[in-house]
Amino acid sequence: MDEYQQLIGVISLTMGVAWASGLNLYAAILVLGFGGSTGGIELPENLQIVQDPAVMLAAGLMYAVEFFADKVPGVDTGWDALHTFIRIPAGALLAANTVGDVSPALQLAAGIVGGSVTSVTHAAKASTRVMINTSPEPVSNWLASISEDVAVFGGLWVALNHPVLFLIAFVAFLFLLIWLLPKLWRGIARIFRKLGQWLGLVEETREAIEDPSAPASSPLSPSKGAPRKTLVEALQGLEAMHKSGALSDVEFEQAKASVIAEHQLA
Repeated sequence: MDEYQQLIGVISLTMGVAWASGLNLYAAILVLGFGGSTGGIELPENLQIVQDPAVMLAAGLMYAVEFFADKVPGVDTGWDALHTFIRIPAGALLAANTVGDVSPALQLAAGIVGGSVTSVTHAAKASTRVMINTSPEPVSNWLASISEDVAVFGGLWVALNHPVLFLIAFVAFLFLLIWLLPKLWRGIARIFRKLGQWLGLVEETREAIEDPSAPASSPLSPSKGAPRKTLVEALQGLEAMHKSGALSDVEFEQAKASVIAEHQLA
């Protein structure tokens, strides 16, 4: 029974560290370092390096910088983009060092899984921030940043003290990401498409996809002299754009209804 509880504790710590690193790497290091140095956490030998004062000082300094950068609209997105190359490898390294004295193969496996968890968590955080930055007010950025910090501190505490509860919540979090990430990426694609239109990098005819009620500029309703597409061809074009993420579910249904109505009146 003790071995089973120890295994659950190691898995919880490994996944907790990887998950927290995707949200705020420096806060995760501070939690582990402070807990280990005060005796509140018994860290694996390979992970005890985070208790070193130099490591904690560096993590504290970077956490202070991120605390402010993460709350400025636009700056937070740039910060997340830069930390794609920092959080993911660091999360994988921390996860690999949480499994203790095991074979190199198991340590590598823990690093691979941990790096993957850090990647999807970081992707969800960065994608959400891009969507939040479309709002003109800064309050939503502050709330998101503070919520992430609280989640890191609270999540690691649960992972260390109630590993079974953390793993249940972690599995629910993964299912939520599977459902949420495609929607976030479609939303981001629409944002960048609109930015491209404003900058003149994308043809204006794409605007009609956002507003299917504008038949004059719709690529499915060509101008005079152009060959008219059949209903099947038009619907196939819409279906292809829907599958590629260029159209959301709602936009696809609206565009489809508009095209069908147009062909019925023709």
